[in-house]
Amino acid sequence: MELRLLPGIKTPADLKALTVEQLPELAAEMRHAICEQVSQSGGHLAPNLGVVELTIALHYVFDFGHDRLLFDVGHQCYPHKLLTGRFDLLPRLRQRDGMAGFPEPRESEFDLFSVGHAGTAISTAVGMARGDLVNGDACTPENPDGRHVVSIVGDASVVNGLAMEGLNNAGTLERQFLVVLNDNGMSIAKPQGAVAGYFDRLRASDTYRAVKRAAKDVMAQLPGGTTLRGMSHRLSEMAKDALCEDAWFEKFGLLTIGPVDGHDLPTLVDMLMNIKDVDRPIVLHAHTIKGKGYEFAEGDATTFHSPKPFEVNGCRVELKSGGRSFTAAFSDALETMMENDESVVACTAAMPDGTGVKKALERFPDRTWDTGICESHAMDMMAGMAKTGLKPFFAVYSTFLQRAFDQAFQEVSLQGLPVRLCLDRAGLVGGDGAVHHGFCDVSLLRVLPDAALIAPIDEASLKACLEFMRNYDTGLSAVRYPRDDVSDRFTDQPCPPFELGRARGLRVHDSPDLAILGFGVMTLTAMDAAEAVADEFTVDVYDGRFAKPVDRDLIKGLLERQIPIITIEDHGIHGGFGAAVLEAASEMNLDAGLVHRMALPDAWIYQGSRNGQLEEAGLDCNSVIETIKSSIKSQTKSSRADQVVTSPR
Repeated sequence: MELRLLPGIKTPADLKALTVEQLPELAAEMRHAICEQVSQSGGHLAPNLGVVELTIALHYVFDFGHDRLLFDVGHQCYPHKLLTGRFDLLPRLRQRDGMAGFPEPRESEFDLFSVGHAGTAISTAVGMARGDLVNGDACTPENPDGRHVVSIVGDASVVNGLAMEGLNNAGTLERQFLVVLNDNGMSIAKPQGAVAGYFDRLRASDTYRAVKRAAKDVMAQLPGGTTLRGMSHRLSEMAKDALCEDAWFEKFGLLTIGPVDGHDLPTLVDMLMNIKDVDRPIVLHAHTIKGKGYEFAEGDATTFHSPKPFEVNGCRVELKSGGRSFTAAFSDALETMMENDESVVACTAAMPDGTGVKKALERFPDRTWDTGICESHAMDMMAGMAKTGLKPFFAVYSTFLQRAFDQAFQEVSLQGLPVRLCLDRAGLVGGDGAVHHGFCDVSLLRVLPDAALIAPIDEASLKACLEFMRNYDTGLSAVRYPRDDVSDRFTDQPCPPFELGRARGLRVHDSPDLAILGFGVMTLTAMDAAEAVADEFTVDVYDGRFAKPVDRDLIKGLLERQIPIITIEDHGIHGGFGAAVLEAASEMNLDAGLVHRMALPDAWIYQGSRNGQLEEAGLDCNSVIETIKSSIKSQTKSSRADQVVTSPR
């Protein structure tokens, strides 16, 4: 497709120079550009294809250089970025010098928050709406040129608990405030729960077919009817006809319009113009199609939610294959475990494909659940199941775990319940960037008494992790593993079972110059570095296995012999595995100065390749080699100094 209009859109002002009749052509060009790029680089496809018209209409009506636009989740922001001067960044999507896959204030003033987690837009929008009122900048009848506030919510994130709290507060605003509900009938996977069922019924009802009703009768039935009758002259007949009498959002005090067709650009523009300046909170309920414009994406929106690079060959679409991932390994191991132990149950929070729970969900539907984007509920539900004697496993991305930390504290750990957490996407995640890095799961969970925190180095050790957790009944347990392929380095060696607080020696000598204690897959990098310096230094390598409890006997044995220790992990340096080793050394009155930590720095690492991010963090093989050399040289100098001081005069 020849792009005639899109390259000329440098700012939303260029969009406004187009006629409404030209907008569908622009929408088609945007879809083509997004699909072409995602097919090469991977990224979020179906969510962005579904919001093209909504995004165009919003930018056509509002001025988001002045007004406020807040995104929920954020993975539907590509059209917004194309309309705000970032078309030139698209060829480097999800790379450091290109377009971030989520809203990024560092990239543009049109992005107000870095957003990658669900449920946040309404609350932050309420905050900005109130802030503008305090500052005298709000759009009100007295100040019609003030700032409008718009939040766009989609992929079923409205059922998240935080979104509910935001709605509850939004209904108390006495000013313009617009929530655009992008209702595509999907979450990241098939939406779950009663609210999703309500939207399904609403889309099929007479409301969606826009049956006319007398505006005054509708107004009279809504909360605050007198106020609404007083403002009804500000609504056109179109908006009155689309008012929903039996709208769920009305219970929160928000006037509801729709559902309307989220792909009908002229109608969307007219509707937004009609409701733009209404001085009370409104929900515009727009029905869209996730993956709109491409049959393969519409027909399988889950697979094409965030696909790897792919090729379209006629009627076939082929995703480019890679190696065997930790997620796939977990998926098979979970299925086998549930087959062998009927007390094992599992759940995920809207990510059955991403976490690998899909196979178990299909095979064991009575023992596996997808709660939707509700991590806190999922954690408490698993706590309830543990209380009944079952063995619950909760598969969740590391970055989303913190949304349920209070429940892990109160309903799981405090009760001594054995809920098992399977933390996918731990460490650095590549193209999704800072919003999705799993850098604090150990530091969060390590404070919980009796928690057992473990990490595998390959598929065999992942299976051993899960087996340990299945039989660990003392309290919460968690295993973390990266968005990466499993290594086959140790496939010719038996994997010993996990024993609480015991490391595994992978490369051990009688008198090493230095020992590396790795946690998780970074142990493999340590092995590469140790082998690279083998002609010069003797370096032991241990798979630490446990961040809580750490192997105190191993630490004591090494430090009492004055053997320097390097710890390495793809976790934040504060409160992680290395910190646990330091604390253990200090508690045993050993020389903690012999311990050098390698971990993620106390800084944000933005989008790019995972290998590039590891290099930036100083966790690549060359960095480990340099740390080995500097640690050994430092210890040698220290030993010589001690000899000079202690030798007789």
